Amino acid sequence: MSRIAQVIVLAKYADEVMEPLTRHDESRSWKGVFKPLGLFVGGWVIEFHRERPRSGLLKHLESLPWPNPEQVQVLIHDEEDDCFGLWMLYDGALVEVSLPRVQRFHPPAPLTYEYSPSPGFLWRTDGEAVVPTGFSTERQDPRPAW
Repeated sequence: MSRIAQVIVLAKYADEVMEPLTRHDESRSWKGVFKPLGLFVGGWVIEFHRERPRSGLLKHLESLPWPNPEQVQVLIHDEEDDCFGLWMLYDGALVEVSLPRVQRFHPPAPLTYEYSPSPGFLWRTDGEAVVPTGFSTERQDPRPAW
């Protein structure tokens, strides 16, 4: 399944860190370029139209020399998510932050690695959404989707 996803990076005083990510670089595992949002706080956005070209993005962002790592926020919204997910740097790793009344549900893991790993679906739990059979909150595919 091909999905569209948006990733927003918010980081104060990180123009120098993010500048190389605004240019194409074929050596990166993920493909595309970030575009500045023009916010005072410092914000950039990228859109992915397929799952495969985004693999390795979070690891790449973790490795950057952030001037204020405690203020880095990464917001990710996949096409079928109810809301943006939030990742923040903790001990050098980007970790998804739990949001109230929101849960990530995962489909069963694929039988082969022919397909890209799925990040699952971020759904609100306070509505009337019905979780499809076979989905769970535990990670089903051990490969990182981002």
